[in-house]
Amino acid sequence: MTETLHFTAGDGVRIAYRLDGPEDRPVLALSNSIATTLHMWDGQVPELAKSFRVLRHDFRGQGGSDAPAGAYSLDRLGRDVLELLDFLGLARVHFLGLSLGGFVGQWLGIHAPERIERLILSNTSPHLGPASYFDEQIRNVLAASDLSATADMFMRNWFPASMLAGKNKTVAEFHAAILAMSPQGLAGCFAAVRDADLRRPISLITAPTLVIGGVDDKVTLASHSEAIAAAIPGAELVLLPGVHLLNVERPVEFMDTVTRFLRESQTIAASELCEHRRFLV
Repeated sequence: MTETLHFTAGDGVRIAYRLDGPEDRPVLALSNSIATTLHMWDGQVPELAKSFRVLRHDFRGQGGSDAPAGAYSLDRLGRDVLELLDFLGLARVHFLGLSLGGFVGQWLGIHAPERIERLILSNTSPHLGPASYFDEQIRNVLAASDLSATADMFMRNWFPASMLAGKNKTVAEFHAAILAMSPQGLAGCFAAVRDADLRRPISLITAPTLVIGGVDDKVTLASHSEAIAAAIPGAELVLLPGVHLLNVERPVEFMDTVTRFLRESQTIAASELCEHRRFLV
């Protein structure tokens, strides 16, 4: 895989990103969960990079990106993506977002429809509450001497009991990544989720959309995925057996679902090209 690079957003914050795959392929942007880094997708990138130019980035506050103090907004996280696309000269991309990445995907579909080819929203919601829950999480991470308790909470929310029983290398890596995070960066991302409410405007999304949910997701419930799919015209819904980080817990089923949906775009493009050539003849 390629090295991590950086670009500077309009407000001076440095954002970490990576590009993998051939430069002449369609671009697929991956956007990860809160409290994770772009390495959340390491298991999927080798396969996806065979067909796509894969773009990943760390949210401000997470991983290799800067962690400015204060509350972040979904608008700012969405603009970070648009500014990264502009920096790389990418006019239009496929976008796959999971959890907080799915919030950003919804925002992009609403506010920048001309930039999104196909949209995949996994284990996400248009709104999570109550706000008091996130206020408590923000207080906890800023007051704690370390993020052990927060990391333990995320592990319980992200993975099934079978993965949490005994030693598990994957769970240990995600746990360690949280311990290394900036508390103020994590607090800033919690604020972005707290203040996001896309329940009404998601009906404006026009991109072909696939919604993936986990039957046993404890955070973004299967009912949240169903609500998103019902609100977006023509959206497809797939519920997989699993909890929250489906790309990690159920990688085969997750990738089969994602690649099938993305192949439809390639099939349509090939069909349109054939029709165009037929018309010219």
